[in-house]
Amino acid sequence: MIDSHAHLTSSEVLPEVDAVIERAKTAGVEKIVNIATDAKSLEEGIKLARKTSGIYNTAATTPHDVEKDGEAFFSIVERSTDQLVAIGETGLDYFYEHSPKKLQQEFLSRYFDLATKVDLPVIFHCRDAFEDLFAMADEQYRDRPAVLHCFTGTLEEARNCLDRGWYISFSGIITFKKSEDLREVAKFVPLDRMFVETDTPYLAPQSKRGKQNEPAYVIETAEKIAALKGVSLQDVEKATSQNITQFFALN
Repeated sequence: MIDSHAHLTSSEVLPEVDAVIERAKTAGVEKIVNIATDAKSLEEGIKLARKTSGIYNTAATTPHDVEKDGEAFFSIVERSTDQLVAIGETGLDYFYEHSPKKLQQEFLSRYFDLATKVDLPVIFHCRDAFEDLFAMADEQYRDRPAVLHCFTGTLEEARNCLDRGWYISFSGIITFKKSEDLREVAKFVPLDRMFVETDTPYLAPQSKRGKQNEPAYVIETAEKIAALKGVSLQDVEKATSQNITQFFALN
């Protein structure tokens, strides 16, 4: 299997990252896409990928942090694109709005330009902001590859993502007891348009609630999808691994 979205080099995970990766491999998770969101996590991610097979890096400032870190990190991401498999996670978050909406939009535009220039796909973070995300992407990033990470939107928002050719990634949230609506979305999204992820260290699946999440736990999300769709776990593993490998051009 592949975990398409984990913050392996975040401050919470980095001190035990080798053990986390070993547990993932023992669980059958052979590749992990590490999401760097600041200079330190990117620096450590590049080191990690050099010494450990099956680790790949992406980078961008999240919409939460563009006011604080956006400008300083953007130039670092620009200089590091030859060591990345995607730009992200970037996007819009109007639920928390930790950074002003206009500034979130400005950096999303800049990341659209960068991704297009260097021909890398984009990983979106979007919460309560799909209308603006769709409008901006239609204007500035039309017919380009993207994935909605940790999707928590509605069935209609999922349909709009698929209509644009994007992938949709599901996390441990679909295992939570109160996630009935999201499980309906997972039933709807075709296997050939779906990723699985952990969003390590966040959002541990239901059986691990209260623990720090890690890539080994992505199996529980895949198992839930298999049950929802009435297919085997192997079917989910094969489809999502093919999707993720193609999208990120993993070797």
